[in-house]
Amino acid sequence: QEQLVQSGGGLVQAGGSLRLSCATAGRPFSTYAMGWFRQAPGKEREFVAAITWKEGNTHYLDSVKGRFTITRDNTKNTVILQMNSLKPEDSGIYYCGGLRTPARDFGLRLYSAYNYWGQGTQVTVSS
Repeated sequence: QEQLVQSGGGLVQAGGSLRLSCATAGRPFSTYAMGWFRQAPGKEREFVAAITWKEGNTHYLDSVKGRFTITRDNTKNTVILQMNSLKPEDSGIYYCGGLRTPARDFGLRLYSAYNYWGQGTQVTVSS
């Protein structure tokens, strides 16, 4: 089995910071990229950020550029999302995903491209 385990999240005031972590549990798998999606109540799951595992190329939702940073630790098969200058509209359940099959850059922004998912973690940003 291949699983992703998330940690972090919580409640912060606008302008604050949170750090999300996602680690592979069980048997490691060959990773092409890992990413983060979020889902607010009544909304579709939304792409936030992704990183290719080998090259470290990053991709971000426009609204989080300059505020969020995605990084990875190849030796630990762990991906981090550092979230700074948080806004209320950043609130939602954040999911970590991984994919094994190489994809075009735009594919990393698609929920359907990911093969494995973490359990989700709540991020709440108050005004």
